[in-house]
Amino acid sequence: MGLLGMLLGCGHSVAQPVHGAVDFYSLSAQTLDGETFDFEQLRGKRVLIVNTASECGFTPQYKDLQALWDQSNHEEFIILGFPCNDFGNQESGSADDIKSFCSKNYGVTFQMMEKVSIKGEHVHPVYQWLTQKDQNGNSNANVRWNFCKFAVNEEGQWSASYLMTTSPLSKDIKQFAGVQ
Repeated sequence: MGLLGMLLGCGHSVAQPVHGAVDFYSLSAQTLDGETFDFEQLRGKRVLIVNTASECGFTPQYKDLQALWDQSNHEEFIILGFPCNDFGNQESGSADDIKSFCSKNYGVTFQMMEKVSIKGEHVHPVYQWLTQKDQNGNSNANVRWNFCKFAVNEEGQWSASYLMTTSPLSKDIKQFAGVQ
C-alpha cells in the first residue's frame, strides 16, 4: 500500500479469505425505495460495495460504476451503492433526491441503498462488517472519504478494498467483476 493509501486508510488491500465472526449473508440494508434488502440473496455472487455521494469530486465515478454494471453478468456480480453524508456533507439529499440525481445524471441501474453512516457512533452494520476484522475475519479498514470500494467474494468473504482514487474500471476491479 502506498503512502496515500496509508494516509487515507482505505488503500488497496487484498486478504486471504477466511470466515469472519459475522456471516455476510446475515446482513441487510434498506434500499432507496425503503425496501429491506437481505444479503442472503447475494449468496454465490461477487459484490462490490461503494460509499457514494452526489456532491463529491469523485461523483463522476457513478458513470464508471454503471459501465461496469452494464458489462457484468448480473447472475454472478452485483454493485451496492451506499450513499453517505459523513464526508464533507456531500450527500445531504433525501432518498428521492439521491435516486433522481443518480438516474438523471448517470443512468444508474445498479442497486442503491438508503443513506447510511459509516463513521462515528451509528455505523451501519454493513460498514461495521466491512471495516472491522472481528466482524469480517480478514482485515480492518478505515474509510476516510467517499467512493471507497470493498470487494466481497462469492463465498461472502471480505476479499479486497480500494481507494476512492481507484477507478471502478481498473484492471483489478474489472477482473473481480468478471469483465474483460
